[in-house]
Amino acid sequence: MAADQRFEVRQETAWCPGCGNFGIVRAVAKALNGLGLDPSQVLFVSGIGQAGKLPHYVSGNVLNTLHGRTLPTATGAKLANGDLTVIAVGGDGDGYAEGGNHFLHAIRKNVNITYIVHDNQVFGLTKGQASPRSDPGMVTGTTPLGVYNEPFNPLATAMTLNAGFVARGYAGDQEHLARIIQAAIQHEGFALVDVLQPCVTFNRINTYQWYRDRVYDLDQEEAYDRTDRQAAWKKSWEWGERIPIGIFYQVKRPTLADHYSDILDVPLVRQELDPGAVEEILSEFRIG
Repeated sequence: MAADQRFEVRQETAWCPGCGNFGIVRAVAKALNGLGLDPSQVLFVSGIGQAGKLPHYVSGNVLNTLHGRTLPTATGAKLANGDLTVIAVGGDGDGYAEGGNHFLHAIRKNVNITYIVHDNQVFGLTKGQASPRSDPGMVTGTTPLGVYNEPFNPLATAMTLNAGFVARGYAGDQEHLARIIQAAIQHEGFALVDVLQPCVTFNRINTYQWYRDRVYDLDQEEAYDRTDRQAAWKKSWEWGERIPIGIFYQVKRPTLADHYSDILDVPLVRQELDPGAVEEILSEFRIG
């Protein structure tokens, strides 16, 4: 196998034909191959859902966890072995509903992981219920009269908390998405990549054609400044007739590694075990 093609995508999946997840997994493989990484150097962490199956369909190490608990698990993995390139994967339901609180605190901690969210605006695995990202009026099994809640804006939320890297991609443009994912992995700190992903089974509104008619690359705008948080925050609310994709905001911030360098400089997995330290702690709980 060629050195630049170590990350292979498996052909057999449980995804529906035409699912936007296919574009995402191919973009992930393309990004990793472009960076020259080896599968042994990469850990995918995922929760539950159709998005959470991605790590099973591409080369690399895999750690599956509970629904909505992807980010704290990925944080622990990075602390245990800072040499790993850790990529957390989830859906908009998994990440912004059950995992919403973890999303906020992963940004605050600024752990050096990449978070790829498959944003199809429904709960796909559990048959198309409304998610925090569903547009108002969308009829689903749980909203027969249409969604009435304001959609959650992950990009604006991330920038409000001063996330160091905030981007949005589109599953229908694999080349562009692969470039964003590469930049996210190379960024030092927490990197959010929210991916607009058509669900051909349960979301008949936000289709490939719907997105093709609306998405445009931020890089096409002259003088767009990725370090201007207020301008980027304002741009993140643009939705409807025109939808921007690309890197919205990128700045350098102190990372979790800066505070725990003694752990990350020598990964826990390589540190010498000290059974005596554990015995000393246990002795405090012994009676008599």
